[in-house]
This record gives sequence, C-alpha cells and structure tokens, in this order.
Amino acid sequence: MSAVLDKSAVADDESLISDDRDIEFASHSLKAMAHPLRLKILCLLGRTTEVSVHEIVEYVVQPSRHRSQHLSILRDKGILASRRDANKVFYRIGEPKILELISVMRNAFCSRPA
Repeated sequence: MSAVLDKSAVADDESLISDDRDIEFASHSLKAMAHPLRLKILCLLGRTTEVSVHEIVEYVVQPSRHRSQHLSILRDKGILASRRDANKVFYRIGEPKILELISVMRNAFCSRPA
C-alpha cells in the first residue's frame, strides 16, 4: 500500500524546499561531510564551541596532510570557520544550520549506546 502525497500540506509548509540556495548549500555541505574522517572531526566539533588543531590531531589519528586536506574542504564549503591565536589554529562550526545538523547526526551516529 503506497502513501499519497498531500500536496496541500506540502504547499502550506513554507520551509520545505523554499529556496534553491538553501538546497544547493545543503547538497554541497552533505557532500563535503560524506567522508568518515570529516564526520569524525565534525562529531568532535559538535561537542564544544571550538577545538584546536592539536586537539583534532589527538582525536583523529591520520597523516598530517590528510587532516589538513579534510579541514580545508570543510572550511572551503563554509562548514568550518577558523581563527588563529599566535601559532595555534582553532576550528569551530561556521554555520548555525550545520551545527544543528551535526547535533542530530551526533545523536544518531556518534554517541555510544548506553
């Protein structure tokens, strides 16, 4: 038995697919996040407001160039923002919508079962 789409309910929902820019941003963000190492970094960042590269290194055991490439991809897509303090670089989630998505993903995938 198939469900029938209630077109009036869809039309009433202003937030559902209302802006092509939002759809494009979501699509590009999801593509950028769709890598195990990037998801691991995002799970770490979803726990706090800001993380140093040193903390990311401790959490994500990967060759340096790989970490840098993945951080760069996330930063270039607007998912991460960074700041420099002397010789340290700190990363944070750069977009509130992404932070909300990461929170849902963390609850679904990053937490350990009780």
